[in-house]
Amino acid sequence: MTASHATDLQSQCDQLRSLHRPGAPLLLPNAWDVATARAVVAAGFPVVATTSAGVAATLGYEDQEGAPAGEMLAAAARIARGVEVPVTVDAEGGYGMQPGELVAALRSAGAAGCNLEDTDHTAGGLRDPDRHAEWLRAVRQAASADGYRLVINARVDVFLGPFLDGAGPGTQEGLVPEALRRANAYLEAGADCVYPILLWETDALRRFIAEVNGPVNVARLPQASLAELAAAGVARVSWGTFLHMDALARFAEQLAALQK
Repeated sequence: MTASHATDLQSQCDQLRSLHRPGAPLLLPNAWDVATARAVVAAGFPVVATTSAGVAATLGYEDQEGAPAGEMLAAAARIARGVEVPVTVDAEGGYGMQPGELVAALRSAGAAGCNLEDTDHTAGGLRDPDRHAEWLRAVRQAASADGYRLVINARVDVFLGPFLDGAGPGTQEGLVPEALRRANAYLEAGADCVYPILLWETDALRRFIAEVNGPVNVARLPQASLAELAAAGVARVSWGTFLHMDALARFAEQLAALQK
């Protein structure tokens, strides 16, 4: 990376970090290739975020680290080269890389930020929060040692499994203490933002935001409007894989219509 490119990346890291404002959330419609990333920028959004599910599907793989790290990071690098705004990369669980290796790969890809989740897809459960916090601390230390002001968004997956299993309304409140324990440990370890993915119930979300020690990212779900999320103090809103899923559904509808 040339000196000018390194300076530009550091500026993008700083810009991305500055946009995490509770009550005036950064909106991140997630892209999965250069074309969709450019569409995000053309629509006026100041940052591009990738969706690992969408990128993996575009490459012909399943999500949840089913795609080779090299291919996923190469796709992220193409996106970063294709736009002139900060790009934050969904790096899943870090692809089994050591912290220094992961940081070097993200910097080489031109990532201003990254998502790092606490699900262990190999074991099929959540990682031990203390060990995961120490891993995040090592990622932060590796970035700092390299003078790389990487924005780390630590995903907290406590609500994910129950949501996907069909947990009913009123069940998220009981999960908030564990989510807070993880989130505050990750922030203390050096994360810039935490992402309790699929936390949406109003009381649970408000409690989480009130007791967490940093900015909060949430997924854009139909249960809450953007105005409601802003009023709750959310700092960042992601669409995750939803736009990719919607695009594929619309494409399937168009293909079906061609046969009538």
